[in-house]
Amino acid sequence: MTDSRENWSARSGFIIAAVGSAVGLGNIWRFPYVAYENGGGAFLIPYLIAIFAAGLPLLYLDYAVGHKFRKAPPTAYKKLMNSEALGWWQVMVTLAIGLYYASVLSWAGSYMFYSIGQQWGADTQGFFFSTYLQNGEGLALGFVPTLFFGLVIVWAVVMFILYGGVRRGVELANKIFMPLLVVLFTILVVQALRLPGATTGLNAFFTPNWEAMANYKVWLAAFGHIFFSLSVGFGIMLTYASYLKKKTNLTGSGLVVALANSSFEILAGIGVFAALGFMAYSSGLPVEEVVSGGIGLAFIAFPKIISSMGAGGDLFGFLFFASLTVAGITSMVSILQVPIAAFQDKLGWSRKKAVTIIAGGSAVVSTLIFSTHSAITFVDIIDYFANNIGIVGGGVLSIILVSWFHRPLMQQLQAHVNQYSSIKLGKGWNFLLTVITPLSLLIALGLTIKSIIASGYGDYATHILWIVGGGTVALFILGAIGLSYLKDSTTGEEN
Repeated sequence: MTDSRENWSARSGFIIAAVGSAVGLGNIWRFPYVAYENGGGAFLIPYLIAIFAAGLPLLYLDYAVGHKFRKAPPTAYKKLMNSEALGWWQVMVTLAIGLYYASVLSWAGSYMFYSIGQQWGADTQGFFFSTYLQNGEGLALGFVPTLFFGLVIVWAVVMFILYGGVRRGVELANKIFMPLLVVLFTILVVQALRLPGATTGLNAFFTPNWEAMANYKVWLAAFGHIFFSLSVGFGIMLTYASYLKKKTNLTGSGLVVALANSSFEILAGIGVFAALGFMAYSSGLPVEEVVSGGIGLAFIAFPKIISSMGAGGDLFGFLFFASLTVAGITSMVSILQVPIAAFQDKLGWSRKKAVTIIAGGSAVVSTLIFSTHSAITFVDIIDYFANNIGIVGGGVLSIILVSWFHRPLMQQLQAHVNQYSSIKLGKGWNFLLTVITPLSLLIALGLTIKSIIASGYGDYATHILWIVGGGTVALFILGAIGLSYLKDSTTGEEN
């Protein structure tokens, strides 16, 4: 039986797609804030250590499993160690992330056009929550037409790319969008550096707080961020590696992806904090009083910055939100490729059938949930539980099951990677994957669960957290168990 699995046109196609997955919304709005809050310039030391101590070892594990078995997580883990449920856990995590990621992506796309003429007015917070989102109290499920149409457009674009397949869809989209992202964001950074007060912002970003190095939370933040940033531990890199040709330099590819991702994060930090320095200068406030991260940075702080620029703000705003949109598209495509590939492997579906059912079904659910008055509530809670419990939990389980309970498999995977790789894995990789990475992630997961039990999350009522957050975790568990009982298809369909 011949191997009919799709593949990348070349290793370069895989690398650019992997970079496209790693570089997403979080690189632009999460990393600068995390770095600032955890020691500024000093954070770069635990950050770089985390890349080599946790990020790359886990990335190589994902590559090894995906490439060796040439399958998505459920089938790959079943073949590796009869742990199909672990793979389905990762699939359910990507499905949950895809649902809300489309929502945030649609917001960024809308704000591209709101930037022209700075349509948000003087009260950027009021515009975002009241005018645009029409945010309601509690769980308000009323319909918001603007959000609905934005979601429809996002899902249409993403599904169009996915229908094209690995080579003509995912790879081609990344070859177009990633150079575009680099050009857009480079222009943005140059513009930001020319603003009055930019130096003040950069000083706040890069000035090292060496005392922070003694705080274990700073180190956990670095390890946690790398985990999310590189798209490791929840099926994306494993799935992407499954489309590589057999004779591939896996470690060299991984190093390029990690360094490219980190370079973009630092570039994002420079651009964001230069702009925040300008905002501080314009308002007469210190940088620490205007700095923010996440959604607040993107949709409240940055529009304020843009409005302070006058006529030149239109271009700056368009570049910023276009960068968010482009980065988000490549990441969302990679997120959805995991469940699509998983069902193709398990049930023998054609790509068109898998995209129609999985992406199409997700589009319907996403549009129904996130075009309501509670869109941001759903986004915030699902994002928190999916990232801090779903991704970390699935990642740490994959590491522990291999490195603690199936030690002989480590040697098999190591030999597979080393066969054609320029950088050979050895005792260092084994040690890091056995001790450093799982322990750091176990601590992070334990602290997260403790925090949720003790004080909940945000200012949300307990019943809302139970419904949305608890429902998200229940989806992971029930999906992982239930789907693992599906009978494997013995025949495949044509693409």
